[in-house]
Amino acid sequence: MYIFENRTICIQLTFIIFLYDITMAVLRSIVHMDLDTFFVSCERKLDSRLEGKPILIGGTSDRGVVASCSYEARRFGIHSAMPMKMAKERCPEAIVIKGNSQIYSNQSRMVTDIIRDAVPVFEKTSIDEFYMDLSGMDRFFGTFKYAKELRQRIIRETGLPISFGQSQNKTVSKIATGEAKPNNQLRVDYGEEKVFLAPLSVKKIPMVGLKTYQTLCNLGVRKIHTIQEMPVEMMESALGENGVSIWKKANALDFSPVEPYSERKSISTERTFDYDTIDVIKLKGIMLAMAENLAFQLRRGNKLTGCVTVKIRYADFQTQTLQKQIPYTAADHELLPLVAELFERIYNRRMLVRLIGVRYSTLVNGHFQLNLFDDSTQYASLYRALDRIRNRYGDRAVIRAIGLEARTIGRWNPFSGEPPPLLANRRV
Repeated sequence: MYIFENRTICIQLTFIIFLYDITMAVLRSIVHMDLDTFFVSCERKLDSRLEGKPILIGGTSDRGVVASCSYEARRFGIHSAMPMKMAKERCPEAIVIKGNSQIYSNQSRMVTDIIRDAVPVFEKTSIDEFYMDLSGMDRFFGTFKYAKELRQRIIRETGLPISFGQSQNKTVSKIATGEAKPNNQLRVDYGEEKVFLAPLSVKKIPMVGLKTYQTLCNLGVRKIHTIQEMPVEMMESALGENGVSIWKKANALDFSPVEPYSERKSISTERTFDYDTIDVIKLKGIMLAMAENLAFQLRRGNKLTGCVTVKIRYADFQTQTLQKQIPYTAADHELLPLVAELFERIYNRRMLVRLIGVRYSTLVNGHFQLNLFDDSTQYASLYRALDRIRNRYGDRAVIRAIGLEARTIGRWNPFSGEPPPLLANRRV
């Protein structure tokens, strides 16, 4: 410990430390990590003979779609969501693999456990994508060095390639990850964000899809630096609120926080009966109606579930639950048979039932396309059509006949901070 005889020096040092703390509180350190060609990497981990070869993951028939493809396949212009028939025409020598969502889900959980053990705050935005807030850790060790060591640990313990970008906000970090790939890292220093973004295509900005990109091209906007030089009012007049958001991202203005991730996030519903019942057909029908409604809520909130739980409370108040971990999904044709299976396994006392419930947990952000490893896009098209009808006319506009006895409480969205989900604790 140093003792300063000059009080002025003490005051100056105290002021410098104070300024440092204030600066570190304002300047954030956000890391975005993304597992490279995740599905392909999982398959190569299982079979090293696939290394260096063009790989297509998805429906194996001509009616299927590409869920993921290797960098070798991308050289032929192949990309995710492309019809499999077109992809095979572009690269006839490509190896087509149906895909195994159970394997991919298990590998994702392995990476999640490593990150949870290493960082104070992280957000899992999809099965293969993570944000981490390392703000303030520079006081103890360099955050970029720490992120590099974490990346190497993930590669070492899982055998999966992963890239990351680091900056002061989520948008720039995500774009930096894309520039760092494959299997690399990139840091954008404080104050250099706009310079880094300027020469890049506007397609690099999150939220800019094909339609928005075409609109921007029609305005003569192809590079991010053009947006940086435009007044925000012009972007607003051309694209509305979306234009304002794109303008902010192009100018590296993103103050969105890293939302703490918890595997315990869930969506659930229960049904308490006014009169205890042993009517198995009625019980199963309402159980499946609840499961169907919750699956709709998942898709509407762009969520996938990795765990299904069924609950039964008997007339004597004894309660039994049974759960099963599953590959991430939000598809009725995968969830409803599982709920029915769990119900049949758990309902074995043949006693009067007071309450039944369903819970989907271990939720992550994602779309139904994760499960498109079958040979057809019919399910995806069906769910999109059903969900559009329900969003417009109400959740009971389309419902399975077996669930006609079920009642609902409204059109709330549990993922937007609204009241509880459909069918919660209703009595019949």
